[in-house]
Amino acid sequence: MRHLIVAGVIALLPSTVFAQEAAPAPSVDLPQAAVTKVMAAAVDGFIRPGYDAFQQSAERMTGAMNALCKAPSKDGYEAARTAFWDLATSWARIEIVRVGPIIEQNRFERILFYPDRKSTGLKQVQGALVKADESVTDASTLGTKSVAMQGLGALEYVLAGTGSDELLNEAGGFRCRYGAAIAGNVANVARDVAAIWDAPDGIQKTWEQPGSDNLAFRTGGEAITALLGILVHGAEAVRDQRIESFYKGPDKAKFPKQALFWRSQNTWPSVKANLEGLSALLETSGMVELLQENDRPVVAATHAKLKSMIELSARITPDLEKAVEDTGERKKLDTLLADGKDVIAKLNDGYGGAIGLSSGFSFADGD
Repeated sequence: MRHLIVAGVIALLPSTVFAQEAAPAPSVDLPQAAVTKVMAAAVDGFIRPGYDAFQQSAERMTGAMNALCKAPSKDGYEAARTAFWDLATSWARIEIVRVGPIIEQNRFERILFYPDRKSTGLKQVQGALVKADESVTDASTLGTKSVAMQGLGALEYVLAGTGSDELLNEAGGFRCRYGAAIAGNVANVARDVAAIWDAPDGIQKTWEQPGSDNLAFRTGGEAITALLGILVHGAEAVRDQRIESFYKGPDKAKFPKQALFWRSQNTWPSVKANLEGLSALLETSGMVELLQENDRPVVAATHAKLKSMIELSARITPDLEKAVEDTGERKKLDTLLADGKDVIAKLNDGYGGAIGLSSGFSFADGD
C-alpha cells in the first residue's frame, strides 16, 4: 500500500495541535475569507452532519439488535441486517475524515478494525462466542476490550458469520446480546465524536478559523492543504484498502475473503459510500471557488470520474469470488483501480498544483 504523507497535518495527529512539522504552504495567495468559507462549509456541511448521521444509524442498529434479542424472528433478523447495511454505509461515507477525534483513543479502530491480515479479530470474536464471555454483552465493558472485538467487523460476523442462525433460536441468546453490545459500543463512540465536532470552541473552531493564533492552521493555505489531504487520503484508502486488499489485477493473487464485509455482501455498498463521501466533501466544501477560472475544470473532471466510479461499483456482483474470476467482472475491478489512480492524481497534482503546492510535494508515496 502507498504511504500517505500529509506532512504533519493529517493522519495520526491530535485534533487540536496537528504537528511540529507544518505542511508546505501553497504559493498561490488564497484569500482568507474564501478559505474560511470553504473550511466552514466542509465542517458544517459534511463532517458534522456525517458524524450525526452515523450516530443515528448506530442507534437504529442498537434498537434493531435489541428487538431481535427480545423476540427472535426472520423479519427481525432481516431488519437487523438492513440496519447493519445502513450503519456500514453511513460509516463509509464519513470514514474518509481520518483526522481529529476519530483517530484519538483508538476510536477509528474501535469502529472498524481493518484490515485484519492475520485474522486476529476474527479469532477473538470466535473465541468470545465459544466461551460465551458475558463481559462482552455490555457495551461499557466491551469498549475496554480489544478493538477487534467491538466494531463493525465483529458485528458483521455476529450477523452473517458461521453460526448466525443462532440469532433465530432463542430470546436473549448470548450471540444476540453480544451483537447488541457491539452496536451500543459503536453508538457510544459515534456519540462522543459527534459531540466533540459539535462543540463550538473546540476542533470546529480550529478548522473553521485558520489564523496566526491557531496552532493547527496558521494560514489559509495550511488549512486547505489539510482538507485536500483528507480527499487524497480517502481516495487512496478506497483503492489500497478496499479493493487491492483482495484484488490487485488479473495476473495477481486474489483473496476475495479478505475483502471488507464479504460475509454480508456489503463490500460494494461500502466502497460506493466511500466514493460518495469523497464527491460530497469536494462539492459541499466549495473548494473549486479557490481556483482560478482556467484551473477549475480539474474539479469538474474529478467529480465526473468519481460519479463514474460510483455507478460502476453499484454494478459489480456482490459475489466476490465471481467478481475476481469472471472476465467481465474483473474488467470492472480493473477500471475501478485505474480510475482510482486517476482521481488521486487529479486531486494531488491537479488541485494541489493549482493552489501552488510545489511540484515535489505529494500526499501519496508510490504509484
